[in-house]
Amino acid sequence: MKWQGRRQSSNVDDRRGKSTGGKIAIGGGIIGVILLAIQLFTGGDSTEILNQLQDQIPVTTEERELTAEEKELGDFAATVLADTEDVWNELFTQTGANYREPGMVLFTDVVGTACGGASSASGPFYCPSDEKVYMDLGFFEELRTRFGAEGGDFAIAYVIAHEVGHHVQQLLGTAGKVRNLQQGISQSEANELSVALELQADFYAGVWAHHNREYLEEGDIEEALSAANAVGDDAIQKQTSGRIVPDAFTHGTSKQRMDWFKKGYKSGDLNQGNTFSRLQN
Repeated sequence: MKWQGRRQSSNVDDRRGKSTGGKIAIGGGIIGVILLAIQLFTGGDSTEILNQLQDQIPVTTEERELTAEEKELGDFAATVLADTEDVWNELFTQTGANYREPGMVLFTDVVGTACGGASSASGPFYCPSDEKVYMDLGFFEELRTRFGAEGGDFAIAYVIAHEVGHHVQQLLGTAGKVRNLQQGISQSEANELSVALELQADFYAGVWAHHNREYLEEGDIEEALSAANAVGDDAIQKQTSGRIVPDAFTHGTSKQRMDWFKKGYKSGDLNQGNTFSRLQN
């Protein structure tokens, strides 16, 4: 992706390398949920899961100087966020609405949010309570080494765009409707709604990429698709437990995630992103 020397967002709070203290919530048996849910782009569902964490342990992070590579990654993330601001401001304006830009917090080790405490194991997520995207950029090395993604800068761009997609859902009211619908229904039915929400965020990431094509380079879309493929529920379940349980899916299969990203990228049309249609039949 062509990004160097371009505008960076002013809505970035870089907490990496800064000393922190406090508590992070953990709970018995919940670590698996964190790794399989929050870590892998939970976004709008993070509040519910974090509220289930019961115990707390104190955590302290020492202050240190960021490496040149870390600084460059931060600049890249800020540039991608700026690109999402440009695209979504324009798309919202076309519909007569105002786009409220989200914040982005870069952190390592632990972070406090309006949705609760999180650690580096949480990976990227969106907190609807403070309308911020939280990113531990070290997550992407694990995405490559543990889950087999190709890596590359556009894998990071895809994840940021996906989390911003959850912010778009928050502004449009979709996320709130889904949370309401999930009350009082079975877990498998609630999971189906979560899958639809996540696939729509993938679609929105594709829409963003479509409208940001002037900055794309050869191989960028392939990097995004490789990341989407690596974080499909079926791929994760097979990697972590050796078996696939469709009723437990919360994000969609690898194929679904790639297909919806591609649909958004090819069309650039928000009206084609109804991932909930099959649930209405």
